[in-house]
Amino acid sequence: MENATKTDSVDTVSEVKAEPQHDTSKNATKKSSKSWLILSIMGGVALLAGIAMFIVPFVLPEETLPDLSFPIIPSTRPAEGVYSNLTGLPVASEADKTAPTYCIQTPNGTDGARPQAGLTQAGVVFEAIAEAGITRFAAIYQQPSSAVIGPIRSLRIYYLQWDTPFDCTIVHAGGAYDAIQAVRAGGYKDLSENYVYMYRGSYGSRLWNNLFTTGAYLAQFSSDMGYTSSDVKGFTRMTPAESERARIDATVAEKLVITEATSKNTSDMSPRVTEMAMDFGGWATFNVRYNYDSSSNTYLRSYATGAAHEVYDCPGENLGEVNPEDRCTLRQLAPSVVAVMMVEEHLAEYDHYHEDIKAVGSGEAYVFQNGIAIHGRWEKPSVEAQIRFYDESGAEIALAPGQTFVEAVPTYGAVRY
Repeated sequence: MENATKTDSVDTVSEVKAEPQHDTSKNATKKSSKSWLILSIMGGVALLAGIAMFIVPFVLPEETLPDLSFPIIPSTRPAEGVYSNLTGLPVASEADKTAPTYCIQTPNGTDGARPQAGLTQAGVVFEAIAEAGITRFAAIYQQPSSAVIGPIRSLRIYYLQWDTPFDCTIVHAGGAYDAIQAVRAGGYKDLSENYVYMYRGSYGSRLWNNLFTTGAYLAQFSSDMGYTSSDVKGFTRMTPAESERARIDATVAEKLVITEATSKNTSDMSPRVTEMAMDFGGWATFNVRYNYDSSSNTYLRSYATGAAHEVYDCPGENLGEVNPEDRCTLRQLAPSVVAVMMVEEHLAEYDHYHEDIKAVGSGEAYVFQNGIAIHGRWEKPSVEAQIRFYDESGAEIALAPGQTFVEAVPTYGAVRY
């Protein structure tokens, strides 16, 4: 029965194909005549158009001629962005990428160093112990416009080694013996305590932490010395668009409901983190805290006491040798990225007082950005090489654009989140 059904189907199809055919010879003749007529008309139109294009320019005045040119369609491809090698943020031109940079030694002691001035304009800030558990900053600026920057204090060799890839002018007030020798031997651009390009504010509560400079003074120094550019070897960075996608992905992942069946695999995910602490292992006064602010996608920096780490923001129009307390406003530090390097640290052999940190090498690392924490390693193969960060799988971590704080925490210290 099944086969008969199939055969019947085939026969039916055959019958349809075998229907009586009409006499198509007359139709074919008609179609051929029509095709010839259409082709003739099209050819005539083309001939007349060609003649018109040849004759019209000589007959009609120029202002009445039709526009026979093809329209120029603008490209819809967006222009390539120009991003700072220091911060990863957009800049106006390629020239801005190579503008002179300045690495300024800035204290963080309780002996008059706080609040600092101008730190909000630094693209990268390294923090490490300078002596007796007291931390100090190496703040890297490019084209600073701040009317007050400082205070300025002495240099250490490991700060110099972190500064080197940024090809900056080293701005300091003296320094440890090995650091000064390295600056002289290495041919660095150097600006030590100098009252042409720096000034002393009033002592008051600042005590000896009252040496300042300005964006204008630094620019004048570079001009006077012929330092017209810097070859900045920055961190590996995401573009702003890539960073925003990463932030959104992390936000979406946080909202996913993790069932008991999938919870065992969550250790492979970068955790969402809103609070973290870096303990330098010395006096608690110099430990630091960060709180993630999702509205600005930044990390609000505070002291261990919980008090906000505020610094003076000094607009460029406030020119002149002034105390920041007199003409500037306070603003809380809020970097976009906080990267932690666990470092080997001990007392310097030359005086058994100042710190000595192994800046070249590798070690454990944490990167906090876009609201997540990434655990991995840092590597710096040479003094000239920039630091690179890698996750636990060995893939390099691209840092989000914006101000970046790099915390050099000794191995006897701690990172908590």
